[in-house]
Amino acid sequence: MTRIDDTFARLRKDGRKAFVAYVMAGDPDYDTSLEIVRGLPDAGVDIIELGLPFTDPMADGPTIQLAGQRALEAGQTLEKTLQIARELRKENDTTPIVLMGYYNPIYSRGVDRFLKDAVEAGIDGLIIVDLPPEEDSELCIPAQAAGINFIRLATPTTDDKRLPKVLQNTSGFVYYVSITGITGAAAAQAADVAPEVARIKSKTDLPVIVGFGVRTPETAENIAAVADGTVVGSAIVERIGKGDSPADVLAFVKSLADGAHRA
Repeated sequence: MTRIDDTFARLRKDGRKAFVAYVMAGDPDYDTSLEIVRGLPDAGVDIIELGLPFTDPMADGPTIQLAGQRALEAGQTLEKTLQIARELRKENDTTPIVLMGYYNPIYSRGVDRFLKDAVEAGIDGLIIVDLPPEEDSELCIPAQAAGINFIRLATPTTDDKRLPKVLQNTSGFVYYVSITGITGAAAAQAADVAPEVARIKSKTDLPVIVGFGVRTPETAENIAAVADGTVVGSAIVERIGKGDSPADVLAFVKSLADGAHRA
């Protein structure tokens, strides 16, 4: 059982849906980012997605691309991202941390070294958007062996023929991308999402969390109502990019978490 498994078991017992928050590590700088991350659990976040800054993101819209650029320009690295996790673990040993990003920084560090360091830092899961199931031997299977969940994305274009492959070796939860396209591009609609979540859940016992296109407490509530929880990223990152104080960012996060938890 990982922290992710424990979290979903607790939420099911309490009859609650999960709220997952994404922030880019090191945005706008290390100290501000750390302050925000440390405040996420008290703001109602059940699972933290920590973005791994990368120079060439392919699934991210302008908001998260700019966050990655800000973080890189401020000196953020993979090592500093792991350090944020280490700092959080000094005071919180229960909230899962999922690293979300691309394979290149991990490959550059070396998979064995990265996994050893990630376990030591308290990382619970990985979402690596440019590693398809056909490449499971690269990172997915070694990560699972190290005790780290490997979380896969399913999308509106993942048909019944492709879905079993996507679910292969997936653990922790399934991340359903509610829209076709990049992050922050459109609003998620519960009526469109519900049948897709049901289709995925008919093929797996894993929780299904829905992200992309969730920007308001009302949408968080509506989407969480038809899934096991919801993810908000761009709307939070946008506040950080505008220069909102950590306290204001966390107040906004709490409003989103409260919405998801009403579902």
